[in-house]
Amino acid sequence: MPVRIRPDVAALPVYRAGRPPQAAPGLTPYKLSSNENPYPPLPGVMAAVQAAAGAMNRYPDAGNTAITAALAARLGVDGEQIAFGTGSVAVLYQLLQAVCGPGDEVVHAWRSFEAYPIAIRLPGAVGVGVPLTDRAEHDLEAMAAAVTERTRAVLVCTPNNPTGPVVRHEELVRFCERVPRDVMVVVDEAYVEFVRDPDAARGLDLLADFDNVVVLRTFSKAYGLAGFRVGYSVCEPGLAAAVRAVTLPFGVSSVAQSAVLASLEAEPALLERVDTLVAARTSLLAGLRGLGLDVPDSEGNFVWLPAGARTAEWAAALERAALTVRPFPPTGDDPVALAAAGLRVSVGEDEANARVLEVAARF
Repeated sequence: MPVRIRPDVAALPVYRAGRPPQAAPGLTPYKLSSNENPYPPLPGVMAAVQAAAGAMNRYPDAGNTAITAALAARLGVDGEQIAFGTGSVAVLYQLLQAVCGPGDEVVHAWRSFEAYPIAIRLPGAVGVGVPLTDRAEHDLEAMAAAVTERTRAVLVCTPNNPTGPVVRHEELVRFCERVPRDVMVVVDEAYVEFVRDPDAARGLDLLADFDNVVVLRTFSKAYGLAGFRVGYSVCEPGLAAAVRAVTLPFGVSSVAQSAVLASLEAEPALLERVDTLVAARTSLLAGLRGLGLDVPDSEGNFVWLPAGARTAEWAAALERAALTVRPFPPTGDDPVALAAAGLRVSVGEDEANARVLEVAARF
């Protein structure tokens, strides 16, 4: 008789990572499916990693002491407000495990980050997905209306992955004022370094007035440490302590911690690369719109192509051009399912971005 698996675990949706690039004759393949930073590590970061690897026979600092102190100084917060994990998604899992139980509800926009439904179901909670607006933005009015006495958390992804628009700060303040103070509001800012909209939400600014707000960030995107998996939350110290209590011990490796410290020291050079990617994003959006495609604004390092029923067809056309993107095919043929379908295309190397436009011209 096989081991019995919890029904809610057996029913979990599968997280589908971005596929690696596929070769095509005469073309350099590019991976535009995972929102990775296309630049290689800076020399100083690489040197720190190599030095730390020499002590791989020792356990890492379980308290993440050095990176907590460095990050607290960088952000202007108390170290007791910070909790680390193996990527911001892991910290989200820990947050929901700390506050949710079977039957509790978690309100979130949809379409949004694909890992949300998985993270919600792990503690036995129920996801309440609220459709995006026709501009691919969070509908905060509808999300606030979806909060009930069973709601334990609300997830706000800004910029929204995979569609790109941000939540505006004043709108988020009004939203937080409507949410009960015993309901956790997670502001997921995984792409905050790419944001240039002056009216965009500023998660850290909310912490002084809302002790139920948690800000999620990561070193995977702008800092180029996706392979090391380091993310963190900033929130009220009691909640941060609860997150640390359910965190896997020694999760963030010594090598990863060294990479974080070196990256914070090299931040000016890293943010210059971010500026370059933002400029490329602006050009890519303009090029797609110049072709007549209705593409929403993006403040991340990616753009969204709302392809609807043609999502698989468009993804295949890009793949034939050695460009692997992240398709989100429709789950049905009703208007809501079709509106949530499309392709997320990461901003990559110049040649990759130019080839996206060449293929898109045939759409």
